[in-house]
Amino acid sequence: MRGKALMVALATAASIIGYAPAAGAAVPTVAVALGDSYISGEAGRWLGNTDAVGGSSAGTDRAWNGSTADPTRVYGTTYSSGCHRSDVSPLSGASLGVDRLVNLACSGATSANVLPAALGGVPFKGEAPQIDQLATVAGANRVKVIVLSLGGNDLGFGTIIASCVEAWFWGDYCADEQQATVDAALPAMRDGVSRSLAAIRGTMRAAGYADADYRLVVQSYSSPVPRGANIRYPDSGWTRWDMGCPVVNYDATWVRDRLVPQLSTELRTLATAGGAEFLDLRDALDGREICARGRIRVTTARAPSDLTAEWVREFWSSETEGRQQETFHPDAFGQRALSRCLTLLGAAARGNYRCLTTAGAGADGMRLVAG
Repeated sequence: MRGKALMVALATAASIIGYAPAAGAAVPTVAVALGDSYISGEAGRWLGNTDAVGGSSAGTDRAWNGSTADPTRVYGTTYSSGCHRSDVSPLSGASLGVDRLVNLACSGATSANVLPAALGGVPFKGEAPQIDQLATVAGANRVKVIVLSLGGNDLGFGTIIASCVEAWFWGDYCADEQQATVDAALPAMRDGVSRSLAAIRGTMRAAGYADADYRLVVQSYSSPVPRGANIRYPDSGWTRWDMGCPVVNYDATWVRDRLVPQLSTELRTLATAGGAEFLDLRDALDGREICARGRIRVTTARAPSDLTAEWVREFWSSETEGRQQETFHPDAFGQRALSRCLTLLGAAARGNYRCLTTAGAGADGMRLVAG
């Protein structure tokens, strides 16, 4: 890029990261997050879940300012767009040995919103395709790490969960029907993620980077619900609705033991084929999911704590307690745990890893194992 085009690119980069290097200044190193809600920071507003309603949610709402809820305290300007990049997003809390952290991920994004416009990518929530934004960042900085969370929305993960909630409401289950839906959507998901990885590599090469100059990491997803046998409330009655986990045991076990592992396996295969590292998060919230045995809900007598609270935002049927899109995502505790996973990855040699919880420990107790 030269002349006016270069000036436009630098100005765009400054708007993304709030900084542009002065002439002659050292070029800052950056880590970049791309993809969907699982890395944008969706649900970072919440510290566990509670039985209380009415604004402050007994201390769980980080957006509470003492008199009302102000979600921009957590999501900044991305609250209005719905991208929901929280101040505790997995990237925001990670230590990766870089000068700056650049979160380009957006809640609800699919591969179509990550791919560059030249390859058919489309804007999303008022923003350019994410790889086009990456190109600008790569030209104004020195990118050292790129972490991609992608594939869940290509499969319609949110719709799948909604179908399971609806099935619970009618005393039914969703697993068999939704498994067929997933299987039918897999080819398109594989194509979208594969093309996105290739486009990232191509964009970085065009910006003057060799593949070895930076780490490209694909991360997977965790189950929002535990196995049915590990849900602490009965499988019948309205308690699960009231406590934010309205799925039947059969479906919860399917999500935990089949759907999430299946998606992780697919993403690992795609990462390997695309020359990327893989961070397997399938078990990263194990035992800390919504309604998991051994977890408690926050009350005025029990303050939020990552040692005791749930690490996933409960299902909420209205907009009075935050946006519905926040439900079934890692909350602030869960995101701090995922940040720890990225920090551990940054300190490890390049390769494939699984991030796991440690019994009795909080978010700082996450551990990484190879494989």
